[in-house]
Parts: sequence; structure tokens; C-alpha cells
Amino acid sequence: MMKISVTSISCDLTDTDLKQMSQLGVDCIDFGIGSSFPGVKEQGYPDLDRVLKLKKKVRSWGLDINRVTLPDLTDTFIRDLPGAEKELENARNAVKVFGEAGIPIVRQRFAGDVDPVLTTGYPAYHRGGAIARGESLGLTSNKPAYPTFEEKERWWARFNEAFKALLPIAEDYNVKLTIHPSDTPNHETAFNGLGMHRVIDTFPSKNVGFVYCIGTRAEEGGSSLVLDEINHYGRKGRIFLVHFRNVRGSLATAGAFEEAMLDDGDLNMFKLLLELHKVGYDGCLNPDHYLQMEGDTVQLDDKWKHSAIGWASSGICCAYSIGYIRAMLTALAEFTGRRW
Repeated sequence: MMKISVTSISCDLTDTDLKQMSQLGVDCIDFGIGSSFPGVKEQGYPDLDRVLKLKKKVRSWGLDINRVTLPDLTDTFIRDLPGAEKELENARNAVKVFGEAGIPIVRQRFAGDVDPVLTTGYPAYHRGGAIARGESLGLTSNKPAYPTFEEKERWWARFNEAFKALLPIAEDYNVKLTIHPSDTPNHETAFNGLGMHRVIDTFPSKNVGFVYCIGTRAEEGGSSLVLDEINHYGRKGRIFLVHFRNVRGSLATAGAFEEAMLDDGDLNMFKLLLELHKVGYDGCLNPDHYLQMEGDTVQLDDKWKHSAIGWASSGICCAYSIGYIRAMLTALAEFTGRRW
């Protein structure tokens, strides 16, 4: 059955952090920043002994590590500048380290997967004044030019080169190699709906798939798109982790979107849970981006100024989201007659 994970952008988790996660009913942790792992700053990739020590500490609280992030492939790699091969070698070594540590899912980030930036962010105020991330096409007055077809193909050539180098290692260690849909899903972004198809068409290995972000995909096309994609990629066994979050509006329908509480957006989250169950998904549900509630402790990022992107001790909206998902999983168990 499905489990619950939360994202941490730091590996420096305290006993208080882990104790709270355990008390809330979290099953796993997803680490979202590749440079956060011990050893990366010193040698460019994680240190195996220190990763194993982190895993042991996490497991001592009844939790496990579900997904990790590899060192970034930056613009240096995409443009094939001096240092590009070193970046790729660091990513290859990271896959080996995480594979030896028995961590099942790795994500590779790529520079340029969200260009061009067409939307402008704004704080959206929801019930009781909770602050949500909003983005609008209409608020952007000076829109950048789209990349040319030739520029896009050069980007994809570098992506393919990286995955061809990483995949054999992932297969050797039985590690799932993933990408996350482009966020924001602006037109012509690499990992939009068409780009996601391109990834699994180019790499038919069962070790290649997605951190499937319901929120990001709904931002592009709404509930019907999400249901279709869960059915399509879920049947193929290519959904390895689900970012389980709700939104209002979409770029296609409103020219804008706003992140929302799980019970307060356009999506019927239980309906999506049933669809995931129908296609046999048994991985983690991660509530991902959170709204900022009164008295909340949140971790923000300049890229998403109005969205809490990861775990923070005593994060109120995070705790609410975990409880909401646990309740839905309980309802699903009753509905299907299966325990979770």
C-alpha cells in the first residue's frame, strides 16, 4: 500500500525533527537538494559512510530514506563547458553511492528545464489569510523569446548523454532514475507533457520514470490532465513517487494558478488517490509545497517565494497535510478492504 513521505532540503535533521515526523505518521524522507549530502562539498559526490550513518539515524525513528537528489547538472554541463565531464562523473559516482546505501530512488536535476520563464509570481491569500504561491502569465509584461528548435534539440542531446551515462549504473544497483516535471510548466519547457513522453520513449528501461508532481501537472492542464497521466504512466509502472498537492486554476484555463490546501483546490484528491490505487501505485505520497499559515515555521526558496518547499520543525500546514493524507489512506483501506 501507499506510504507518506516528506521532503527535507537539509541532511542535518535533529532528533526533534525525526521524532515529530514519527509522531505525525510519516513513513519516509525525500531529500531534495543534491548538494546537501555529506561529502558533496569536499569531493563532488556523497560520502558512502556518512550516507549510511544518516540512513541509520533515520531508521532508528522507524523511518526510511525514499528518494534522494543527485548533484546538479548545471549550465556548465548543458553548454558542454570546461568542467562538464566532472559534473557528470560526480552524478555517476552519486548513483553508485546511493545504490550501495540501498536507497531506491534518485532524481537528476538539469539546468534549463524550466526556461523560458513566462509567469510572474505573487502571494495569493486563501482562507483565513493563509499565503499561497500564485503565478500568472498576464502579470509578465516583457516575455522572453522561446528557444529555437535547434536550441531545444541541443538541450535534449545533452540530457540524453547524461541519462545514457547514469542508467547502466542505476540498473546495476536496482535504483530508479527519475526526473520531475518542469515547474513552472511554462510553454516550451523541457519536461512538459510532451517532454515527459519523450523521456520514457527514449529510455524504455523500467528503471526510468517520474517524481510525478500532481500540482505541477495540474498547473499545466487541470484535473483531467492529471487523471489521464496517472492512468497512462501508472499503467506503465513509471510513477515512482507522487507529489500530492492541490492547486486552483491552470495556465491553460485561467492563464494563472495558485497552490491550495489539499481540501481547498480544484482537484478532488481522493479521486486521484483512487486512480493511483487503480493503476497499482504503491509508492510514497509527498504533500510537497505548503501554504504559509499563521504561526507557521517554513523554509522558503527564492524560486518559490510564497511556497514552503520542505520540512520544518513545527510546520503547521505540513502537519495538516500529513494528517489529511493519512485520513484518506484510512478511507481508501476501508473502501477497498485492504489494510495500509
